[in-house]
Amino acid sequence: MLYAYRHRLAVRFRDCDAMGHVNHAVYFTYLEQCRLTFWREVTGAASPHTRVIVARAECDYRAPAFFGDDLEIALTVGEIGQSSFVLAYEIANAANGRSIAVGRTVMVCYDYDAGKSIPLPPATRDLLERLRSEVVPGSDLGPTPKASGGELPS
Repeated sequence: MLYAYRHRLAVRFRDCDAMGHVNHAVYFTYLEQCRLTFWREVTGAASPHTRVIVARAECDYRAPAFFGDDLEIALTVGEIGQSSFVLAYEIANAANGRSIAVGRTVMVCYDYDAGKSIPLPPATRDLLERLRSEVVPGSDLGPTPKASGGELPS
């Protein structure tokens, strides 16, 4: 997978179900953790999603993860529309590179006062386009590259 950002985390005991593996719903939390740290590092903003909502989230499970596993979530910017953009993810076991799950979120710029989607601000579109073009191969699980600066409008 080509990625714009990678995030590592350890599977916590609370993430696991009675079968001993990570519960299916927890993977969405892993995607969220990756997405929020990505935006925080890219923009420097403490709360970058004030105008962006998740309109769709999906996850395909490929292999189980277990308590104590170190996971790496790779994120890439996908299609960019008028008011929305796609973030794609791959969750892999950091020790052996085995693909655990792949996911996708559709993010929409949203005006809460008007109750509707709004066009992506030019600065946000420019940032997403730049991040989309700055992807690197994700086959090695070496040090996580730092995303370069940019700003999302408030």
